[in-house]
Amino acid sequence: MLVAPLLFERLRLPGIVGLILAGVIVGPNVLGLLERDSTIILLGTVGLLFLMFMAGLETSLDDLKYNADKAAIFGLATFSFPMILGTVAMLLLGYSWLASILVASCFATHTLLALPILTKLGLMRTQTVTTTLGGTLITNVLGLLVLAVVVKADGGNLTLGFWLFLIPALTIYTVATLWGVPKLGRWFFRQFGHDEGAEFIFVLATLFVVSYAAGLIEIEPIIGAFLAGIAITQIIPQLSPLMNRIQFIGNTLFVPFFLISVGMLIDPLILVKQPKSILVALVMIGAEMVSKFGAAWAPGKLFGFQFPSIMVMFGLSMAQAASTLAAITVAYEIKLVDQLTVNGIIAMILVTCVASPWITERWGKQVKPHGQQEGGNQGKPPSLAKRVLVPVANPKTEDNLLQLALILAKTAEGTLLPLHVLSDKTGLISPEAKMLQTQLLAAAERIAHAAVTKVEPIGRVDDTIDRGITRTAAEREATLIICGWKGYSTTRESFFGSVIDNVIWRSQVPVLIARFSQPIENTARVVLAATDQETVSVTFKPTVMLSQSLAAALKATFRLVIVVTGVGEFECQPREWGLATTSELVQVRGNFVQNVSRMVQRHDLLILTASTHPSYLLAIPTLGGEPEAIARTQQDTSIIVVHFPSSS
Repeated sequence: MLVAPLLFERLRLPGIVGLILAGVIVGPNVLGLLERDSTIILLGTVGLLFLMFMAGLETSLDDLKYNADKAAIFGLATFSFPMILGTVAMLLLGYSWLASILVASCFATHTLLALPILTKLGLMRTQTVTTTLGGTLITNVLGLLVLAVVVKADGGNLTLGFWLFLIPALTIYTVATLWGVPKLGRWFFRQFGHDEGAEFIFVLATLFVVSYAAGLIEIEPIIGAFLAGIAITQIIPQLSPLMNRIQFIGNTLFVPFFLISVGMLIDPLILVKQPKSILVALVMIGAEMVSKFGAAWAPGKLFGFQFPSIMVMFGLSMAQAASTLAAITVAYEIKLVDQLTVNGIIAMILVTCVASPWITERWGKQVKPHGQQEGGNQGKPPSLAKRVLVPVANPKTEDNLLQLALILAKTAEGTLLPLHVLSDKTGLISPEAKMLQTQLLAAAERIAHAAVTKVEPIGRVDDTIDRGITRTAAEREATLIICGWKGYSTTRESFFGSVIDNVIWRSQVPVLIARFSQPIENTARVVLAATDQETVSVTFKPTVMLSQSLAAALKATFRLVIVVTGVGEFECQPREWGLATTSELVQVRGNFVQNVSRMVQRHDLLILTASTHPSYLLAIPTLGGEPEAIARTQQDTSIIVVHFPSSS
């Protein structure tokens, strides 16, 4: 587990290949250092479920929503082409109908092994990639359903009663998983979101319970694991510490056990004992690559994609790993296929895992950036998130602020600057206060490290809290400040100014003022509301870009609400605002506070813009009267107020 991936990555080969070959070497068929006993089988089974779970985590239902027609066509093509060609090829090799169909279903599914390459190339929001992502969901689900049917048919249980039970049971099960798990998860995170251990155990419990329930309705547990991943990914931000823990534990512990256990099934001597195995492997590789290329070329031409884009679809959809390994392992355990077939499948996996990243990178570099969707650069926020300063003072409220700061900083590949200020204005600072400062900064640093984000904790002593914040921002070259907000001002704060007012007046960088009524991961929709006058400000486009970036990181939908308060005509300019074509734009006329209060919902994250000029009038909040009026009436809605300095 340690040496094999490191060695193969040095050779510029996927680590997954090294783990499988390591299983071959240490397994009973070569050196015999390890037996494939009950312990290995148990750990391999957990790894198999985890592998399918993480495949589900990478699948977004929004990809189907935004490119439903293209995703459906490509998904059906990349499933049917390999199924037809693969079945014919395996029948010609003398396989039975059931074995041929099952092996062909292995060709039909694919693993998005080259996805990190497209992320680096900035192509994740292109129509080509989103179409491929949507098609992946369709072909993987269909492939796993074929597996379930073949397993039943092999056992002689494929009767009318099976179909009458399976179709309604699978429908209820799928709806309950995709609808119920997110509902339950949001409730759990709202109640116990402060306990990091409980969050992780909840995810594990969801995986195993949903997988077990799949067995109860007589389908393979790996289908349940895949659906559990699709369901749970809706409520866990991609860049959160929790998601990082899931992927870390899975990729470093459970999945390697599964890959090693698969390698133990391989007998290299079969290549010598049965020369037919070489022919089987070559036929499998040829059928898989030809059918996957045809499945990318035909729909690509239909959609009007350029050849480099078609090759990206082919490269991304040709890699065989997760679903293929899962299906062939199940088939081998029920003795539907033999070791010769497993060897051929492993050979196909090795070839496609090497070819997929190379083809994707080779042709991805030729895909034009302007082929992206309008506003397609919303995946990265403006440079204002390069160094994010977040004051931490209250252990009960700092978690959401830190999560917000982490999401923005990590998306921009920036640095988190957690700050705690002690005021010595009233005299000496107590040892208890210093200890609290140390504990708060240590907790913030731990959370940042868990999310694999650069962090520079800052402890400071100053005469006032607000001066400590603004002076630190200047000294540490912060590009953004995030502050907590209770949603209203007291009478004293209205007349003499609050800490937030003073920070806004003195800050030379943008400030986000946030009040969270629920855990940030519960966000279902990000709503940016602005008046028609605010849309002409030079700061409006950066606000739209920041809001879209936050929505993408939280896996939430984005909605822009424009309230026309004047009497004249108003013309929307979504292209100039950087609005993505997939985002929802709503225009209403009337009172701003009333319209916004009527449109927001409980699980929304409402983003408002503050006045761009300081207010020196008594009893008028610096943020403006509208944000506070909305915050007072919408107690269950989380709100972020964006303030840019007047020089912006």
